[in-house]
Amino acid sequence: MKRILFLLFLLSCSAVPNVSFDNGASFAVEIARTNEEKAKGLMHQESMPAGHGMLFVFDRDAPREFWMKNTLIPLDIIFINSELKVVEIKANVQPCKETPCPTYPSEPAKYVLEINSGLAEKMGIKLGSTMSLSE
Repeated sequence: MKRILFLLFLLSCSAVPNVSFDNGASFAVEIARTNEEKAKGLMHQESMPAGHGMLFVFDRDAPREFWMKNTLIPLDIIFINSELKVVEIKANVQPCKETPCPTYPSEPAKYVLEINSGLAEKMGIKLGSTMSLSE
């Protein structure tokens, strides 16, 4: 009986979205789709588990501009176009400690992935890498 209940529990859990790259790098992600989710991003988060990130999803390719206001952890910010190709990487972006906060503009992108600082290089994610998303 316990085994059946456990199986039912597992089946009822929703899968965590996952971002993968053509070189095998993979991250469990929280997806920011709404304007409110995008505005909040990773603000006030004191840490992020290894292998996790936040994926921002926009309607179309356009130049993007991110900042680190109220962000407490250093990040790599990876900009990805609608063809799922990495078009820009801002590595080792530090938390904002002064006002105004610097901004980090990009080439036109539809997706932006934020991961812990240093992981893009460590995991071999580079310009032209291809991303896939499974939900």
